[in-house]
Amino acid sequence: MIIETVLLSIILLPDTTTTESQQLDEVVVVSRELGAQRSVKGQVASIDEHLRELKSVNLVRRGSYAWEPVINNMQTERVSTSIDGMKIFYACTDKMDPVTSYVESSNLQSILLNSGLNGNPQATGNIGGSLDLKLRRAGFGSDRFRMGGDLGYESNGQQRVFGADAAVSTQGFYTNGGVSYRRADNYKEGGGREIQFSQFQKVNAYDNFGFRLAQHGSIEGTFIFDRATDVGYPALNMDVAKAEAFITSLAYRREWEDRALQSWETKVYYNHITHVMDDTHRPDVQIHMDMPGESWTAGLYSLLRAAWGRHFLTANYDLYDNRLFADMTMYPGGAAPMYMVTWPDVGTLNTGVALSDRISLSDARSLHLSGKWSWQHQRLNNQEGYNALSVFFPGMKRQYQQVTGRISASYQVSLAHSRYSVGAGWGSRAPTVTEAYGYYLNNTFDQYDYIGNPRLKNESAVELNGSYEWRTDGYALNLDASGFFFSDYIIGRFEPRLSAMTVAAEGVKVYANIDHATIANFSLTSAWDLFDWLKWSVRTGYSIGRDEEGEALPLIAPWVYGTVAEVQVGRFRGKAEWQGNARQHHYGSKYGESRSAGWAICNLQGSYSWSHVTLRAGVENLLDKRYTTYADWCDIPQKGRNIYINLSFEY
Repeated sequence: MIIETVLLSIILLPDTTTTESQQLDEVVVVSRELGAQRSVKGQVASIDEHLRELKSVNLVRRGSYAWEPVINNMQTERVSTSIDGMKIFYACTDKMDPVTSYVESSNLQSILLNSGLNGNPQATGNIGGSLDLKLRRAGFGSDRFRMGGDLGYESNGQQRVFGADAAVSTQGFYTNGGVSYRRADNYKEGGGREIQFSQFQKVNAYDNFGFRLAQHGSIEGTFIFDRATDVGYPALNMDVAKAEAFITSLAYRREWEDRALQSWETKVYYNHITHVMDDTHRPDVQIHMDMPGESWTAGLYSLLRAAWGRHFLTANYDLYDNRLFADMTMYPGGAAPMYMVTWPDVGTLNTGVALSDRISLSDARSLHLSGKWSWQHQRLNNQEGYNALSVFFPGMKRQYQQVTGRISASYQVSLAHSRYSVGAGWGSRAPTVTEAYGYYLNNTFDQYDYIGNPRLKNESAVELNGSYEWRTDGYALNLDASGFFFSDYIIGRFEPRLSAMTVAAEGVKVYANIDHATIANFSLTSAWDLFDWLKWSVRTGYSIGRDEEGEALPLIAPWVYGTVAEVQVGRFRGKAEWQGNARQHHYGSKYGESRSAGWAICNLQGSYSWSHVTLRAGVENLLDKRYTTYADWCDIPQKGRNIYINLSFEY
C-alpha cells in the first residue's frame, strides 16, 4: 500500500526533517501549528488518540494508558517504532510501556507510518510496518519568540491536562521546550459502572535545540524526560508504580544546494527506560510480587540523501546496542522470598545498511526500490537466568548471531483522475528477547505462562499489496489491499510436560515456529464534498489471519465500518462520527481468544478559533453504550459517555 495520502511538503515544517524523498503511507500531524490530518482533540489529545487517526493502525488496550500500536494486525514483535529515528525498547515484559508512551503531543510534530516492508531507513524487523515519531523543532529562522499552552478536561475519569511550551528561533540558534502533565481517575464504562484500577498520572518535559555551524551545517540536540506513576491496568494482575524514560540525542546535519548530494545527517543517541510493576494496591493478592524491568539503548545512524537525474536515493547506516533485564521477587507470606530472572540481561548489538531509490520513470509513472541488511549479536549476561533456561534447553549457548533483511518494490501510475500502485516485498526478523529468552512470563490474555525458545528460527514473510485511488471534483475513492504470507511464524504453543508457576494459570506455552501463517487486510474509503461547507466520508475494512492448520490467529480485526460528516463555517468546525465493528466471526479460540460482540457508537466534536486561541469541545460515546472491542485485553469495557473541553493558545 504505497500511497502518499498526505504530502510531506504540506504537513512538515521546512526545517524539521530530511525526509524529502521518503515515501509514506500515512501521516498524522500532532503540532498545533498545522491543520492537516490530526486528532479532533488537537494537541491536548494523547499519543494513542493521534495514532487512532491512522487507518492501518489499531491499538491493543490494557487500561486507559499506554495502548500498544498494531499495524496491519501485527503487534510489537513485527512492528518497528522509533522517535526521530532513535531505537527505543520497552522495559516491561507485559508490554505495558510501548515506545509511544514515552513522549507527549507537545513534543511531537507528526507521526509517520510506513506500512509493511516499505520501512523507514532505521526500521528493523518491520514486517507489519514502522512508526517514526518526529519531534517538534523550532528550526532556524527570523528572530522570534513563541509561547503556547494547553488546558484540557474530560468528564469520564476526571482527566486533567496542562501543558506549556516556548520557543526561541534565530538564524544561528533555536531552542524549544516545554512541560505537560496528565492525571486521570478511574473511568466509567457505558451504563456508569466504575472500572477499578484505570487511573494514571504522567509528567513529561523536553527541550530541543540547534546551533548553525556554517551556512549549510548545524548541530541539533534533544532531551526528553517522561515519568508516569500510579498507572492502573484493569486487564492485568498488576499495576505500575513507575514508568520512567530518559531520552537524549545529538546530531550533525549538512545540506547542499544545487548538487546531487542533498543532505547528510548523523545522530548519536542514548535512552534508559525503567519500569516497575506493582500489586500492593490490589485486593486479595495471594502472593505479592515485585517485577522491575530496565532497558538501556545506545546507538547511531548516518543518513545520506541524493538526487541524480530521475533517481532519488537514500543510504543509511545504523547501529544500536540494547540491554534488557527484568526479574521477579515473590513473597509468599510466612515463607522465604522466591527470586526469578525473567529477562536474563540480554545484550543485543545490531547494525545494518539500508538503501532505497525512487525512480521517476515519467511524469505519470514511478518505481520505488528499497532494501536493508542487518547483522545481530545477542549475549546472555546473567548467569542465573542462563542456568534457568538451560534446564529446558540443555546445551544452549550464551551468545547467538542472526542475519535479517528486507527488500521491497512498488510501481505507481498517476493519471488525470486516478492513481494505482502494486508492490511486493520479502522480509525477515529475529526473535524478540521475550520470544527467545523470556522465562515464565504470565499472559493474562490466555492465562498461560510463557517460556522463550533460544533455538527459534528467524521469521520471514512475503508481502503483496495494491491500491487504487480515484479523484474528481467533489469525490474521492480509495481502495487498499495487502497480504502477508509467513514462513516459520513465531507463536506460543502449549507444552503439556511443564507445570504453570503463576497461580490460576492454565499451563505453560513455549514459543515455537509454525510452518506458515497468513494475514490479509482490505479497506475501502469514499469521500464526498457535498457543499463548500459540508464533507462526508465512509470507510470500511476487513482482515483475516490464519495459522498453518487454518485456525484463526488472535487479535485480528473483524469487519470495521464508520462514517463522518464534517462542517466548516467561518472559524467553526464541527464533526459527527458513527463508527463500529461487526461481531467477530473469526477469532483465535485455539490461542485463548473469545468472541467479541458487535458495537457502534456516535461521537460529536466542534472547535472554534479566533486570533491565537482555539476552543474544542465534544462528546464521545454519545449514547453511553457499554461495549468491548476485539483489541481490549481480557474484554475490559471501553469508556462510556465522555464530555471533553480544551483550550489551546499560541503567541
